[in-house]
Amino acid sequence: MNILFHNRKRVFLNSLSSFTILSLLLGAFVFFHGAHAASASTGTTRNITSAGTVSPQTGNFVPSGSSNVTQAEFPGQLDGANGPSAYNGTIVNRSNSNGTGNGVSVNSGPKAKSDPKFNTGFEGLNHYQQRYARGGNQFSLEPPDQGLCVGNGYVVEAVNDVFNVYSSSGQSLLPDNTATNIVAGFPRNVNHAVDLNSFFGYAPAINRTTGVRAQFVTDPSCLYDTATQRFFLIALTLETFPNGAFTHVNHLDVAVSQTSNPTGQWSIYRVDVTNDGTNTGGVNPGPYLGDYPHIGADANGFYVTTNAYPWCCNGFSGAQIYAFSKAQLAANAANVTLVHIDTSGMVNVPSDAGSTQPGFTVWPAQSPGTQFDTGNGGTEFFMSSNAADEATHPVAGFGGNHTSSQLIVWTLANTSSLNSASPSISLSNRVLGVNQYAIPPKQQQPGSGTPATMDTPQGYCINNTTTLLFNGSVGCWRLLFGVEPAHNEVISSPDSNDTRMQQVMYANGNLWGSLDTAINPDGGAQRAGIAWFIVNPNAGNIVKQGYLGAAGYDFTYPAIGVTPSGRGVMAFTATGDTLNPSAAYAPIDALVGVGSWNVVPGGRGAAADDGFTSYKAQVGNPPRTRWGDYGAAAVDGNSIWIASEYIAHACNYTTWGGLFFSGGSGDNLLGTCAGSPGGVGVRSALGNWSTRISKLTA
Repeated sequence: MNILFHNRKRVFLNSLSSFTILSLLLGAFVFFHGAHAASASTGTTRNITSAGTVSPQTGNFVPSGSSNVTQAEFPGQLDGANGPSAYNGTIVNRSNSNGTGNGVSVNSGPKAKSDPKFNTGFEGLNHYQQRYARGGNQFSLEPPDQGLCVGNGYVVEAVNDVFNVYSSSGQSLLPDNTATNIVAGFPRNVNHAVDLNSFFGYAPAINRTTGVRAQFVTDPSCLYDTATQRFFLIALTLETFPNGAFTHVNHLDVAVSQTSNPTGQWSIYRVDVTNDGTNTGGVNPGPYLGDYPHIGADANGFYVTTNAYPWCCNGFSGAQIYAFSKAQLAANAANVTLVHIDTSGMVNVPSDAGSTQPGFTVWPAQSPGTQFDTGNGGTEFFMSSNAADEATHPVAGFGGNHTSSQLIVWTLANTSSLNSASPSISLSNRVLGVNQYAIPPKQQQPGSGTPATMDTPQGYCINNTTTLLFNGSVGCWRLLFGVEPAHNEVISSPDSNDTRMQQVMYANGNLWGSLDTAINPDGGAQRAGIAWFIVNPNAGNIVKQGYLGAAGYDFTYPAIGVTPSGRGVMAFTATGDTLNPSAAYAPIDALVGVGSWNVVPGGRGAAADDGFTSYKAQVGNPPRTRWGDYGAAAVDGNSIWIASEYIAHACNYTTWGGLFFSGGSGDNLLGTCAGSPGGVGVRSALGNWSTRISKLTA
């Protein structure tokens, strides 16, 4: 099978007949460690022309069904790496890891300002909706990659590779497309969701009547800007040949709502990033992939950052920053000013490239309401980390020790000039000393490493050689494979993140950020945990920092939202020895830091992860069980909305097989757990991820 899911490290590209390697590399006293970079970067100015308008409605398609030319489930990309190696040392957390169950004890001290109250929550987009949007002309994708933005009474969510708009109570506000969303002869209810190829004006990801592939859209992010009352949605789009092979041309697609209503018209701007990166002494020449885009805004600018990887080889070619005039975007201007800055060589810390490092995952800050820094002609802040090989070994792409005690704070000054014909902005950075962080181990879920059971039906099916099928053949594996695989699949250990920076906020005069780290709760066994930081960016010092971890649990992919008064919530996925992948949160403020953690009401995992990236027969050995790449938090007044990946529904083997087992007719969608033909599914045959959206008042 041809296999695709979003990568962060290494990717194997599959033509129709062969695999071709593509190396991507897709408490204590704290002191001020460094200074501004030796020289600031001002970047180069471009003019971006509007690519037209779109609206969130499903584009043209031919319904998929029994006459399909292709049964391809994946669009041609396979993650072949096992992820970076976990840190082999000890990082002890003694303050936030003493509890059991869903809560942990914290040291006594000042009362936290942030005591968030849960208001409401609902299941957001899930794998069934993603796979069967646009008449089933979609692929199976992992991980979902969480985009979320909230404002003017709307909740907007985008993941790989589908989009929805909800009311604050969780009802979809997009037109009901069930009647026309025909898959295998039946209308399929995807809760009005629209595929991202439709949203951005492209043909279906795959035309199952002809087999022709269209653009591959990935890594969505979303922001509502209170100042302009506009929604911003971005994604990375990779151009393909009709057979699905990549042309190497890739661009950022920036969508801006034309009003404060995200169900209406949006303007589209496309920024070619194919040649944006640094050729490291001839070692890592272009073209480049503009991976992992993320967004922020200040009073004057809208900012997108990417990680540039050379298509040719191992190595890293620097984080890229794209600064737009926010006013021009909000006005849906025909031409928009853009300044591009390459961060390569800007961090005064040695690497295998010499005396400096490139920026890596330089995450731009978002601000609640209109709480922007107006000093220095307007200022936008960014944060990044440098434990990963991308920072320490950008030439070779490997060889680091995957740990660091440094945090980089970036300052982009004179952003008000973005509104002029000749912008004059200046980027600089400081290196701050912080508590040690390091690449975490994989997450554990109940049963990790033991044989797949009937409660992980995809894995159990791969192993099964005895079930009688609807067509008289024997062995469930025949429903998934043409050639018999090995029958040795086990319940997976989901992927943890590396140590790249996660969502950054600028609120109440401070920068707030977090990242994934190895941690040894109470000095015990190493688990995946979170390191968090509150920084005064103008003074260049750490206000507060710490870890969040718990014995027997793993916490991954944090995202922090903070109100203008400095009350915050940190969202993350929690898994554990006895906890299925769940949506969790903890309060955070600058007085006491992070408080006790809990699973959000309704967010407790109902089953183990059973996605296709968990199994050797699907993705190769060793498998790498992909999980969320990033979560999201959005601030709306004194409310903080959070979203994380979790497993919302249980489905046993018998229900998963349904009409494809003995006595059935094989005429319903395998693995949807929908019951009768045409019923609403809760998953697909190859994936069971969901997203959980929750509202808390801080």
